Amino acid sequence: MVYKNYTKLYKEVRKSKLLKLQFVVLFLSTYIDWVLMPYIAKLEGLYLPVFMISFYMLISATDGLIQPLFKKVKIYKIYMFVIILDIIQISSYFLIEVDIVIFTYVILSIFTFQAITFEISRIHTIDFMKNEIELKDYLMLRSFIVSAAIIGGAVSAMIFDYFDIALKNILYSLGIFGIYVIFIEYKLYAKFKNIVQTEETIIERQKSLLSEKINL
Repeated sequence: MVYKNYTKLYKEVRKSKLLKLQFVVLFLSTYIDWVLMPYIAKLEGLYLPVFMISFYMLISATDGLIQPLFKKVKIYKIYMFVIILDIIQISSYFLIEVDIVIFTYVILSIFTFQAITFEISRIHTIDFMKNEIELKDYLMLRSFIVSAAIIGGAVSAMIFDYFDIALKNILYSLGIFGIYVIFIEYKLYAKFKNIVQTEETIIERQKSLLSEKINL
């Protein structure tokens, strides 16, 4: 039966700690953003002119154009940037008490940078999956996780709206949740950094040995 494909993919994830960390981070961070997305879209309509909304959409659309600029960047540095963005995002939640317009601009700016970073990290992460899982299965799993997180976030937003839960209460709850996500992201960052530095050490040793053989 085709349902066995899900079982196979689940087993693939269980075998790899790197995969598990990636998908936990991907699910949780996407879920948080999509709980907020309907509220932010509502704030856009209330406080932002069409020009600015279009401007943010325009910036988000440049991810494919700027990919070549980050071709040589190390994957763990991308994840460190993700951590910094999430810290800024959680900190920005307090702006709702100060000025709702400033909050809207800041959170949209963060979402825009996150969208671009998401695409850059997706391309770079593929190289590390060659020995972990088939590329087709990896991309399928990634799409599955993103879809599940978006659905979960959208349904949660519907429930919160149905019970008239104030946005600031949702933000504070997501902020606490986000701190846990940052902790998982740091573990993923450390794992990628260790992999990259180990590979670089091996390559340098190989170059050194080759040089010694040539000079003999």
